[in-house]
Amino acid sequence: MKANIQEDSRINEKKDIANVQNTIKNEFVFALKSTCLDENYHPSSKTRLTTNFANLARGENRQQNLRNALNMINNRFNALAHLDNPKGDRYLLELEIMTVTMNIDNKNDVDNLPMIEVLKTNIFDRKTNRYIDGVAGNNYSSYVRDYDFSFLLIEHNKNKSSFCVPENFGDLHGKLYKCFVSSDTYKEHFKMSPIICLSVSSNKTYTRTEYQHPVLGFEYQQDQYSLTDEYFSKMGLKVRFFMPPNSVAPMAFYHSGDLLTDYTDLGLISSISTMETFQKIYRPEIYNANSIAGKIYQPNLKHEDYSLTRVDYDREERSRLATEQGKYAKDHFIKPYKHILEQWSANFTL
Repeated sequence: MKANIQEDSRINEKKDIANVQNTIKNEFVFALKSTCLDENYHPSSKTRLTTNFANLARGENRQQNLRNALNMINNRFNALAHLDNPKGDRYLLELEIMTVTMNIDNKNDVDNLPMIEVLKTNIFDRKTNRYIDGVAGNNYSSYVRDYDFSFLLIEHNKNKSSFCVPENFGDLHGKLYKCFVSSDTYKEHFKMSPIICLSVSSNKTYTRTEYQHPVLGFEYQQDQYSLTDEYFSKMGLKVRFFMPPNSVAPMAFYHSGDLLTDYTDLGLISSISTMETFQKIYRPEIYNANSIAGKIYQPNLKHEDYSLTRVDYDREERSRLATEQGKYAKDHFIKPYKHILEQWSANFTL
């Protein structure tokens, strides 16, 4: 009996190794689904509910919330794209929710594991009656990132006297992201690499430089890297900080390649108008403040001199759901496929 158990164990181990080798050889398979984000949008049960747009699309005022947010985005876009646009209504920005799922285990039919959700902008020019490609990456959301920041990082620092980061923090997430953006699935749907635009860190100081880009505005420099900067660097992304014209605070633009030459002006404007709107709703203390950032600027989420938008947003719910999403990623992705993920990560190269 003992010999049979040992033999079964060896057989199962060989199967696991074969599955790992098959995964490493074939890489992961990604699928992409597109959903229109308009005033009639209803979040799917599979949507990562911590995303800004999903938060807006619930409750009694869901349709008015979405309508107001989309109007803010379009008004900001036309204000920035003012050339040959005398009435400020030449362009219409349409948004698609791009949901990325991953197949990790063909033999056991384990597919459609949620991975990433982003917004893709599409620009309609009413004057020429044609569409212009926008930029993907807006409102970047990731289950594994939620796991890392809302579960792993917190668990690692429990009962510790000083904050520290786990070894290899962000390595798996960075490689999964690189694998996706280099995949055929990504290349089939997007012509340009993503721009991920986020709020600046509230515990860092930013100094305005003399450089001014016609669309991105004044560039700021950070006094030191943040944990988010280091995390995103493992995704192959660099960061630059700009305060666009008529904005009140700089934003962080994470990108690969050259931010200033790889994208069209309209593409950059589509990202700015989308993300600045969400930041005004989500972080009004910074991005809807009643005073503009100075030459030396430190963001402050306790700042009281700001205005509210006409959009309801539940920040407490967002924080709670981030923890729940992190636990979901642990239970349904990290824990059951730990061995495969570790082997894949150790052998992953571009």
